Amino acid sequence: MNKIHIDIVSDIACPWCAIGYARLERAMEQLAPEFEFTVKWHAFELNPDHRGEGEPILPALARKYGRSESEMRANQTQMMGIATELGLNFEKMQERFTCNTFDAHRLVKWADEQGQSTAMKQALFEAYFGRAEAVSEPEVLLRCVEAAGLEPESARAVLETGQYARTVREDEARYQQAGISSVPAFVINDRYLISGAQEPESLVQAFREIGGESE
Repeated sequence: MNKIHIDIVSDIACPWCAIGYARLERAMEQLAPEFEFTVKWHAFELNPDHRGEGEPILPALARKYGRSESEMRANQTQMMGIATELGLNFEKMQERFTCNTFDAHRLVKWADEQGQSTAMKQALFEAYFGRAEAVSEPEVLLRCVEAAGLEPESARAVLETGQYARTVREDEARYQQAGISSVPAFVINDRYLISGAQEPESLVQAFREIGGESE
């Protein structure tokens, strides 16, 4: 059976990253008889300089992209519909606030050492988009740890001691230097880049083409 390794560069605050992974899951499920997949998550911060209290997401996005709030609301509503079809909880997407995701990325690295990085990432997506929780707050992060089936007290020690901070910084720098400036980005077998939240059918076709080259 051919093996395909996927490095996923993403941010917890990126709705298309959640959608992109859900679509990837569908593609991997469809190709399970043909390929053995492995996945590794890598950090990217959409708002690396964010400090202090967050602000409501719609005006923040309108200012960032030079659009009106009504346009951003329509865009978010469209994403909510896509997410619902994929079984994702984006119920509170328009009620969330901007926040820093650095500590969340540290916990994804910690969870990776226990083979639970995907569960941790999905718990964070649900907290932010489904419940509009501030995924920069320690107690919110610890609830996500518990939801992922991991040990909260060990995670608390990670948050309090700054563990994995260097790992996250190195991760971010590596992919920025590789030219990745938007997410989600999927690097396949260290050779091919698939950008954006592609439809499952497109991913299936791409993986078959890549798999065919290695035969």
